[in-house]
Amino acid sequence: MFTGIVEELGEVTAVENLGDSSRFRLRGPVVTEGARHGDSIAVNGVCLTVVEHEGDEFTADVMAETLERSSLGALTVGSRVNLERPTAVGARLGGHIVQGHVDGTGTVLERKPSENWEIVKVALPAGLSRYVVEKGSITVDGISLTVVDAGPDYFTVSLIPTTLALTTLGLKQPGDPVNLEVDIVAKYVERLLANQGATR
Repeated sequence: MFTGIVEELGEVTAVENLGDSSRFRLRGPVVTEGARHGDSIAVNGVCLTVVEHEGDEFTADVMAETLERSSLGALTVGSRVNLERPTAVGARLGGHIVQGHVDGTGTVLERKPSENWEIVKVALPAGLSRYVVEKGSITVDGISLTVVDAGPDYFTVSLIPTTLALTTLGLKQPGDPVNLEVDIVAKYVERLLANQGATR
């Protein structure tokens, strides 16, 4: 489990096409400290498994399902990525419960800079808008954010200078894809209510 509090802005150093999958090599001095084979690291909000670890770099295999459902397939050498290790038991939950299971990709529609923050508008793929509510939580490229405005096919978030400086959202431009993970609680509630209606 993750919290959506990005630990560092890493970099893709190699991409190997394996046909129905890809192997990524990523640099991240913070998240690789003490990393071992089999550990999990979230890359732009996608939970990946460490295959190899050497120095401040690690490799991870990404299957076709993940490449199709997320924006990882668009990464190239030099791409910057948000990195986070799983939260430790007993640690503070700084963001919200994040599984690292991307529900779909959105697209940055516009950015509105202000003196001390920036509003970013993101298009929602069909089927996800029902899980997004004003002042609720959403994960964008692995970042736990609070929804400012929830429209029928979009939402907005307000980004503080720290988020802009230390995550990929400071680099994203209109038209760029972002990984989205909606609040898991909303999905469970929906399923429970649907099952309750079916048993009546």
